Amino acid sequence: MWFKTIREIAHSSKNYYICAAKKNYMATDRYIAPDYYLLDDLLTDEHKLIRDTARAWVKKEVSPIVEEACQTTVFPKQWIKGLADIGAFGPYIPQEYGGAGLDQISYGLIMQELERGDSGLRSTASVQSSLVMYPIYTFGSEEQRKKYLPKLATGELMGCFGLTEPDHGSNPNGMLSNFKDKGDHYLLNGSKMWISNAPFADIAVVWAKNEEGIIHGLIVERGMAGFTTPETHGKWSLRASATGELVFDNVKVPKENLLPNVKGLKGPLSCLNSARYGISWGALGAAMDCYDSALRYSKERIQFGKPIGGFQLTQKKLAEMVTEITKAQLMVWRLGVLKNENRATPAQISMAKRNSVITALQIAREARQIHGGMGITGEYPIMRHMMNLESVVTYEGTHDIHLLITGMDITGIAAFE
Repeated sequence: MWFKTIREIAHSSKNYYICAAKKNYMATDRYIAPDYYLLDDLLTDEHKLIRDTARAWVKKEVSPIVEEACQTTVFPKQWIKGLADIGAFGPYIPQEYGGAGLDQISYGLIMQELERGDSGLRSTASVQSSLVMYPIYTFGSEEQRKKYLPKLATGELMGCFGLTEPDHGSNPNGMLSNFKDKGDHYLLNGSKMWISNAPFADIAVVWAKNEEGIIHGLIVERGMAGFTTPETHGKWSLRASATGELVFDNVKVPKENLLPNVKGLKGPLSCLNSARYGISWGALGAAMDCYDSALRYSKERIQFGKPIGGFQLTQKKLAEMVTEITKAQLMVWRLGVLKNENRATPAQISMAKRNSVITALQIAREARQIHGGMGITGEYPIMRHMMNLESVVTYEGTHDIHLLITGMDITGIAAFE
């Protein structure tokens, strides 16, 4: 097995990452996580060890180069090995398939720390875990699990998820991608858009309709004739991650690559629920980073003879930030408990995703004001987080769609059909 357990990795690597971070990079990454209500008391020692290991890795390997990656729009491929080493790929997948067998709170904490570094980094891990490994484990055959999951866990294989199309985003049931039964294989045609990891993905979990119009999942491998992944350029958001399209032009897909244990929208929507759960924690990490930076800046920036943190309007901004962060922290922790008990509903996940992302966006905007003109520079993470969050508020279900999901849940009436 590629590693013993994530617990052993955490124990062995925690001191290395933390010491290296303190020695080399604390001058540039002085992040201190806000915990106003002492939520650490709600976490197990294992939870805290896993979180601290991820946090130390981000400080050592991500913070020093993330601004350059954003400016140059190049995803640092060396992050892939690091993500695998800290167990960020499929942490809740059982160990027999290469995962770490962790609980959902551990997964959330890892996503929080990754997005504290950058939303694009968290997207890379979230897609690999919730949108590729999760459907293969949940809906795949035993042969598919053994073939793909261990290599996905190590990062030897990278994956992406094909659902959104150029003309069908919030309405996935209208997808045009389709496949036909050709006897010994399926023939896949269509295209997918806004796909994280697409430019370098080795496999794609693709959702398409069969000849009866029923949605199924197919595992499409790089190298199959007619399968291309053109990269999306000109992004002002998620610039430190790779985004592209999936194009299928008469792609012959072996029949054994069909996910056998699900059909209909239940398949992709189940994946999205897992991803949205991770985002609810992840976006909060971006909010925490913006708050921490603004708080520190307010104590160091002198105007009119005193720190700007001494002015009422600045304190109002900071107090509201930490209040909203604390409320969101409690929400995602409780959601994690419900997930561990298999009691979390899709509507509850939607509420948390929506709340965390809008909270993070509002905090990023307020933090930018506290930083003044410096807030738009790469010397501080604020503007990068703000641009990233404009994507996060849209993908995996838009802000308004999640509002309508809550509305449908409490009234029993669907407003978007």
